[in-house]
Amino acid sequence: MTKHYEVLDGLRGTAALAVLIFHFFEYIFPDPVNNPLRHAYLAVDFFFLLSGFVIAHAYDRRWPRMSVREFFRIRLIRLHPLVVLGVVLGLIDYLFDPFAGDAQNAGFWLIAVNVLLGALLLPAPDLPNRFNATHSLDSPAWSLMQEYAVNIVYALFARRLGVRALCVLVAISAVVLAWAGSNQAHLSVGWAWDTFWLAPVRVAYPFFAGMLLYRLGGIIPMKWGYPILSVVLLAVFMAPNSHYTGLMDAALIIFVFPLVVAAGAGSSVSGRLGSVCRFFGAISYPLYILHYPFIDIYAHWLWSGQHDPAAIWGVFAAMVVGLIGFAWAAERYFDRPVRAWLGRTGQRRAAAQSTVISPEDRQSQSAG
Repeated sequence: MTKHYEVLDGLRGTAALAVLIFHFFEYIFPDPVNNPLRHAYLAVDFFFLLSGFVIAHAYDRRWPRMSVREFFRIRLIRLHPLVVLGVVLGLIDYLFDPFAGDAQNAGFWLIAVNVLLGALLLPAPDLPNRFNATHSLDSPAWSLMQEYAVNIVYALFARRLGVRALCVLVAISAVVLAWAGSNQAHLSVGWAWDTFWLAPVRVAYPFFAGMLLYRLGGIIPMKWGYPILSVVLLAVFMAPNSHYTGLMDAALIIFVFPLVVAAGAGSSVSGRLGSVCRFFGAISYPLYILHYPFIDIYAHWLWSGQHDPAAIWGVFAAMVVGLIGFAWAAERYFDRPVRAWLGRTGQRRAAAQSTVISPEDRQSQSAG
């Protein structure tokens, strides 16, 4: 039976919640220096490293029995239903945001192109009032596009690499990431058209480092891993801005995040704390991919007039709690049933196909 890393699930939830609050804080504290979670954009890099570790754990041993096509099908079923739901929410937000005024006055065809490309997880022309984002209707989808791209690289190429070759790839990726950091004030890049070229740089090192960590058996036994490592993540996200550079971002990704994942993989959890990890693990992906249309509405409400601090913080708190509940409902009543239906449909098609092809063709397909 495949081991399940519940503490890593919980840490993914901690990071997703930090991203949610960070995005609210971007508008409550317009100056990044004053944002208490000023570096929580690094949660995306942490997600990439977790993904590399978990993908290697889940699929490395399955390749003799699994085709590339089957891998892609599994990953699409796992990730894409919420991608589409995020685009739908983004479209509703863009068309009906009551606080946006006439700032979101794009024409029909520009919106239609964004819907179509967004549903395919492809970058689209920037919509008005969307900060030059590559995925205007649901900004966090930029990182899912990179996740898809690196999954393709894994399936077609990286899964075949031995440890030495993977070490070389990780080392080169680390150097490129450090170089990129040294030329940027920070690594909150890749989501906008002007820094789109840096998105592959952000995903390469953490994903392949996660793969390498798993293959080397990089696990650090640790007690109370979930609360301690959650505090470590929050400390990284709250690091002071004085003399801070993108190179420091790169150093945190290269040196700190692998240790956090190794310690999380070496931790066990049970009882109520285990329930907390499972809950936050379950909502982490829907919370991350679905929250941003609501952030847009909150920002436009803030900009619509003068609001007293009690209202600003009250609405913020209500929306955080509401989005956690919404993420749970989306996972429980949308994502889980849709994925189950897609899985059954794929199995039926595979079974039907297997009845009309020869054993030789079957062997060829399973090897392909």
